[in-house]
Amino acid sequence: MVVANGAEGEVASAKDRILMAHRPHLVIDGAILAAEAIGADEIVFYIGEEHEAALTAVKRALIERTGELRPSTRVVAAPIGYVAGEASAAVHYIDSGDARPTTSPPRVSEFGVQGRPTLVQNVESLAYAALIARFGDRWFRTAGRLERRGTALITLTGAVREEGVREIELGTTVGEIAAAAGGSPAGTRAVVLGGYFGTWAGIGDVWDLPLDPDTMRERGLTFGCGIVGLLPSEHCGVSATAQIMAFMAKESAGQCGPCIFGLRAIGDATARVAHGRAGAGDLGDIERWTSQVVGRGACHHPDGAAQLMASAMEVFGDEFIHHARHGRCSISGSRVDVA
Repeated sequence: MVVANGAEGEVASAKDRILMAHRPHLVIDGAILAAEAIGADEIVFYIGEEHEAALTAVKRALIERTGELRPSTRVVAAPIGYVAGEASAAVHYIDSGDARPTTSPPRVSEFGVQGRPTLVQNVESLAYAALIARFGDRWFRTAGRLERRGTALITLTGAVREEGVREIELGTTVGEIAAAAGGSPAGTRAVVLGGYFGTWAGIGDVWDLPLDPDTMRERGLTFGCGIVGLLPSEHCGVSATAQIMAFMAKESAGQCGPCIFGLRAIGDATARVAHGRAGAGDLGDIERWTSQVVGRGACHHPDGAAQLMASAMEVFGDEFIHHARHGRCSISGSRVDVA
């Protein structure tokens, strides 16, 4: 069994839905290759129900290929929700209509859809597999600037004139991507890399950072789902983080205390700090609770949220303290918008 995962519940990401809407046959070709490689007799295209253009395009492309496809295929509309795209959540939803992720064995590769071993693969990876099969690995390796070869899709948002999805050579720097879209270090306060399971970073620390998974990992950062979100210089990092944490708490799968109570407590305390209503112990509580939820969840949702929260406390540490001490933001005219 192969599941082509195009749920894309990450709110700032658009790469998967645009890929499926404009190049559905590439995704289908890659899924067929994956099925042939593992001997699967069925492919499920798992696509976010809110991504209407992507759903329509994939369904139309499958109809166009009626009679030539082996193995069998079907499309399942994934429910709206951040955790719905996690591999085990996808398997559970396809089987039972409950998109609830877990970390408990067995893995989906051992016991997945209908109890069969299942490969759950992102649609971008499948599309690249199709291109490599068509043009060869040498062609693919002509792109890329460091040890990691090839290209990747990224979603660029925030402090640029032209937001959107771009295909980049791996190793292209944050600054090059931002400048090409009309961004600048002067107009950017910080960057969120990898999405809401990623990290905040100061713009001065990452403007020259190569967007390469290995290089980023060495720096304690993550490529993740390919989001490069530039926070405008006039926006408040504390307010932006509060908005993200409120979202992450709301998107809990609702199956364990660290997520239901822990993320909600962190989100509420961060909101109090952001809105100038911090209690005496809020900053200490945020730091302590953030460390306590890691590794204790029924899935990895609290881990990802905690990683982003911890990076915010480091990057925006002075702003958090100013909010807590003075009951207001140090940035004149700041807004709560997030990149």
